[in-house]
Amino acid sequence: MKVEVLDIHGKETGRKIELSDTVFAIEPNDHAVYLDVKQHLANKRQGTHKSKERAEIAGSTRKIKKQKGTGTARAGSIKSPVFRGGGRIFGPRPRNYSFKLNKSLKRLARKSALSIQAKDNNILVVEDFNFDAPKTKNFVAVLQGLGVENKKSLFVLGDLNNNVYLSSRNLKRAKTITNSGLSTYEVLNANKVILLESSLEGINQI
Repeated sequence: MKVEVLDIHGKETGRKIELSDTVFAIEPNDHAVYLDVKQHLANKRQGTHKSKERAEIAGSTRKIKKQKGTGTARAGSIKSPVFRGGGRIFGPRPRNYSFKLNKSLKRLARKSALSIQAKDNNILVVEDFNFDAPKTKNFVAVLQGLGVENKKSLFVLGDLNNNVYLSSRNLKRAKTITNSGLSTYEVLNANKVILLESSLEGINQI
């Protein structure tokens, strides 16, 4: 499929570029997308949750009342989970939530995500640009030129460009990554995916 190349002002340059049908026009695999997004979110979890169990509570070890004759249940420790301030039964423990996915499945998920966005006309191809210095207002001008200032946008660069990256870092709705860092979650989480020309060579080879 061929798409028009835009400049940073959102105007057509008169050039068209070929997007690989094997990446941008496949039948999306919903389950692969689900698994890749699930893994992305699971990997972001810290897993540092912890509550104290019975053996970790600081408290007296004496038997709080006699075993028989009280008419109530037996109780041997103030640290029992049935008492206020006692330990928690089967409480959360630190754990690692990450899990493994095959590389082929992750590639399929990324292709599916790009195909979904392409089908919805949410992908723009923009000629490469650079800034002389990191300036947020310069990046805002690019967003306004492309008409995406009020939308969540994902800019995909061919190589890391510090001036462009730093210019976008303070903007809540804009994110800049390189094609090597492209993920299914980031693609689907954006309202518009803006691909710079230099990024297409790497993306077409996913």
